[in-house]
Amino acid sequence: MSIAARDVPQYAVNPPPPALVAVADGGKPFPVHRIYCVGRNYADHAVEMGSDPEREAPFFFSKPADAVAANKSELGYPPATANLHHEVELVVAIGKPMFCVDAEAALDGVFGYAVGLDMTRRDLQNAAKKLGQPWDMGKGFDQSAPCSAIHRASVIGHPEHGRIQLRVNGEIRQDGDLRSLLWTVPELIARLSTYVHLQPGDLIFTGTPAGVGPVVAGDVLEASIEGIDTLRISYV
Repeated sequence: MSIAARDVPQYAVNPPPPALVAVADGGKPFPVHRIYCVGRNYADHAVEMGSDPEREAPFFFSKPADAVAANKSELGYPPATANLHHEVELVVAIGKPMFCVDAEAALDGVFGYAVGLDMTRRDLQNAAKKLGQPWDMGKGFDQSAPCSAIHRASVIGHPEHGRIQLRVNGEIRQDGDLRSLLWTVPELIARLSTYVHLQPGDLIFTGTPAGVGPVVAGDVLEASIEGIDTLRISYV
């Protein structure tokens, strides 16, 4: 006796729920496809990390899509680290497929912008750097990409300047301006699109200004970008 098709599970195991980020106007949520991050895209941060502040070719690393965490989340302090660091960043949400796109046309594929935190297990990252190993466990852990709601580019435009700031327990730790990006958003999209076919749902974390530092259990983080949003999370 054959098994009816309706009785056969669609997958070998139950799939995880989709990774979603809210959209600011209350519309349908944004489904996250992939998360790409840019390293050392502010000169002052490059200096504090011991690198040359000159504009080098941008390099990218990834986080899993389900590393996103919503605004106002209470997060558990991540395991396997004694040196968790904050990095406030402008996040670009991709809304159209793009491949080998010119910088002049890159913004046409942007859905919107958000405020994000590239949380980093700095001790794991530094150990991997010394051994010439990948950064995955230092960067791509659970809930390592808190993100505010995405604000549509059709509403707020494409920010080229604006204060970007991070406070821990009310104290300013990072304070910069988007105009200090070494590689602009259109340039980053153009470069990244030569490596991968960018797809709707992709997020690009565009780098952090100077002032990165440690976070401990009990800390409250407020990350803000002028004209976009404020992202608030806490570690419990």
